[in-house]
Parts: sequence; structure tokens; C-alpha cells
Amino acid sequence: MSALQAEQGHGRLPAFGGENRMLLIVPQVTLVLAAALALLNLWLSVRVGQVRRSEKVSVGDGGNDRVIRRMRAHANFGENAWVVLALVFAIELSVGPSYWLWAAALLFVVARVLHGLGMDGWLVGRGGGTGITMLVQLLLAIWAAVIAAQAGSTPTAPGTEMVMPQG
Repeated sequence: MSALQAEQGHGRLPAFGGENRMLLIVPQVTLVLAAALALLNLWLSVRVGQVRRSEKVSVGDGGNDRVIRRMRAHANFGENAWVVLALVFAIELSVGPSYWLWAAALLFVVARVLHGLGMDGWLVGRGGGTGITMLVQLLLAIWAAVIAAQAGSTPTAPGTEMVMPQG
């Protein structure tokens, strides 16, 4: 988000510090995505617990295919979620929120729900969730690389400035 966007009230908290003020940027897409991912993590965890109880497996996977599938769905979520969250955060801090970033975040959440359900045997959900997850990660990685390449060697993005409180 540029200083101009922040001045116009897009995703910011009130400025503080008087004349030498600092704007607090609120990465809205990242915060909403983080909240959604936390809820998804809880859902996947509960699903593991449910199948553990029904299959009477208290520790590990007990060699039980249902427990293994639920555990892998939960683990796979953890393997992918942090990468997407980091990319969304970096992109949002670099260029601000956009409909494309919101769409990528939403697609990722849908993909992870599909994958979680698909690990119970619904092949369309598993395949679709995996494919969408990979596509979102690839596109976000390319987007982040392009932003970095366009920024060149300047330490801050063009058009941004940070005014620090003095004293």
C-alpha cells in the first residue's frame, strides 16, 4: 500500500505522533486469510480427533487408513498454508489489497476445504484441491517475484515513504 492509499484511508489505523506521524497499515487480506486458515486448521484437527475416536486410535495412526488420511490432510494443510499466507502478506504490503489478491486467498481456502474432504476418498475434491493449491502458490510466487524485480534495488517500493516520530 502506498502512502497515498494509506492517506486516503485504505486499510489503515489512525495516524499517531502528531506532525511526525507514522501510519499503521492494516493488511486486511492477510488478516482475513489468517483467520480463515486458523478456522480451517481447527476444522481439520477436529476431523482427525473424530476419526481417532471412532477407530479407537489414541496415539499415532495405528496403521488405520482413515486416521492416516485425516492426519495427512491436516499435515498437508500445514505444509502449504504458511507459504500462501507469507506470499499474500508480502504482496499486500508491497502493492496493497486488490481483487486479485482477495480472489487468490479465497481460492486457496476453497482448495484446502476440497482437499480435506477429498482425503476421505472423494477423488475430485482431493485432485481439485491439490491442483488449485499448486496453481495459487505458483501464481502468487510469480507475482511476488515480479514485484521484487520491478522494485529494483530501492529499499522501499516507489511512492512510499515512512515518517518516523522524532524525540
